[in-house]
Amino acid sequence: MSDDKHAHPGEQSRGTDVGEDDSDVVVVDWDGPNDPENPKNWSYEKRWRATIAVSLFTFASTVTSSGIAPGSSKIAEEFGITSQPIVAMTVSIFVLAYAIGPLFMAPLSEIYGRTKVIQLSNLFFFAWNMACGFAQNKTQLIIFRFLAGLGGSPPLAVGMGVLGDMWRAEERGRASATYSLAPLMGPVIGPVIGAWISARTTWRWVFWSTCIFAMAVQVMGLFFLRETFAPVLLEQKIARLRKAEEPEKGARRYRTVFEASETRSWQHIFSKALRRPFALFMHESIVQLLGLYMAFIYGIFYIYLTTIPTIFRDVYHHPPGVAGLHYFALGIGLIFTSQLNSRTMDTVYIYLRDRNGGIGEPEFRIPSMFPASVLFPIGLLVSGWAAEKQLHWIVVDVGMALVGAGMILSFQSIQTYLVDTFTLFSASALAAVTFIRSVFAFGFPLFAPAMYAKLGYGKGDTILAVLAIVIGCPSPFLFWKYGKAVRMRSRHTMKPAVS
Repeated sequence: MSDDKHAHPGEQSRGTDVGEDDSDVVVVDWDGPNDPENPKNWSYEKRWRATIAVSLFTFASTVTSSGIAPGSSKIAEEFGITSQPIVAMTVSIFVLAYAIGPLFMAPLSEIYGRTKVIQLSNLFFFAWNMACGFAQNKTQLIIFRFLAGLGGSPPLAVGMGVLGDMWRAEERGRASATYSLAPLMGPVIGPVIGAWISARTTWRWVFWSTCIFAMAVQVMGLFFLRETFAPVLLEQKIARLRKAEEPEKGARRYRTVFEASETRSWQHIFSKALRRPFALFMHESIVQLLGLYMAFIYGIFYIYLTTIPTIFRDVYHHPPGVAGLHYFALGIGLIFTSQLNSRTMDTVYIYLRDRNGGIGEPEFRIPSMFPASVLFPIGLLVSGWAAEKQLHWIVVDVGMALVGAGMILSFQSIQTYLVDTFTLFSASALAAVTFIRSVFAFGFPLFAPAMYAKLGYGKGDTILAVLAIVIGCPSPFLFWKYGKAVRMRSRHTMKPAVS
């Protein structure tokens, strides 16, 4: 429990009566800085089990987002789809749902807790993803895919919120590096599995097999994923205090240290929480800037996912199963760079914090973006022109690995920056960013086939590379120099308490 004028909720713990007129109001906080109920004080192993669990929830969803891409031609043939944009939509409509779901589910996690939202939404995802395997026409498939995407979307925003709840700033880099693989490795592994499944059985088993995996993750989550959101945990503590009260002494009023007023109604809490992602998206410049930068990268990522099968089928004449294996080139770039960055991100943060008088800043996450801004356009140029000139396929794979390396560095940097900046509201901030990037991921693949058909892979990827240079190369310098000034104008980063 703590005093009502607590400046930094969660750092102290004592019970105080609030004011002379409200002497029966007790403000509840952690029982000291080492309270074992505080997720930041959980054992190292327990925190890592929860980190891996929430990463697998995210992976189970994202592996489905692109797993059907290699089988899209079979779907088009079975359902009589002749329009290429409609064929692409059967894949990308799932990602459009990613844009909408977190805007509502992330704030719900800040009301009812992270675990309930993640696990219940996973069941919703399971039901509609299963239904996709029974779709009888293109309309049913598109609708079912959209609904499955809604269910699979919350971990994309809530997952990093879980990490922010458990890990302190100087520890967060490595956990973030591990988690950030899930949104990117899922779409990479999905087509590899989907290609072999659709080639040997039917495209319907792509959905059913991912449902089996999703249910396995659900069961694992029941054991290893515990609630981490501090306000919810303190509400549970209040419930225990009320239960232990002696009736003859009368009931006292309680509120958590995160509440601005003990008189607030649940309608007020609910409406304000649901408005928060939209407010962050509309009014927070740092969210808009980082969101647009990430959206551009993510859009190109989904262009890659939808064009890789075409490149290796039409240019290199590989069968579908073998063509799908080239997705591993992206995966190699993602995994290798992620593991390297996980070992340096926290080290760099601590070094810069110590040089700054022991004060950590979110901008200390920016250094990872500098090499990313170079690797990404180089990878685009290498892979595009190698395919255009029909060089050995390994050259295309090298370019893809460089693209993957640039992407994961940017993702880890931006996501950890947002968690460090908004902390308590990180799920809502990431929901706003997820909205922007998912809209781009939905739209980019729709125009990509026409662009490559007209310009070829060399010129098409050159245009994307030029945009990556113009947008990407100055961005790390601008965020490093002006990020703090923009961030300090935020209404949400300046106030530590939840209202």
